[in-house]
Amino acid sequence: MPTSRRPGLKQFRLDPRKLKRAKRLLGASTEDETLDRALDEVITEHERNRRVLEANQRFLSSGIRIRDAFDRVAQ
Repeated sequence: MPTSRRPGLKQFRLDPRKLKRAKRLLGASTEDETLDRALDEVITEHERNRRVLEANQRFLSSGIRIRDAFDRVAQ
């Protein structure tokens, strides 16, 4: 099912100070752009965290033993 790029109308109660700060940090020119970029950041960070967790799980399940510079097995 194709998705439309036409955004839906939503109403939110937001802290104006947080919105202003996020707008500045994200380099957005409008409040809509600020919210869109902030949501993109959250989604991207979630995906990054998921990939890191998967990589860590693969590493831990590989059974590899890590040794330090003195050839001792790390605990």
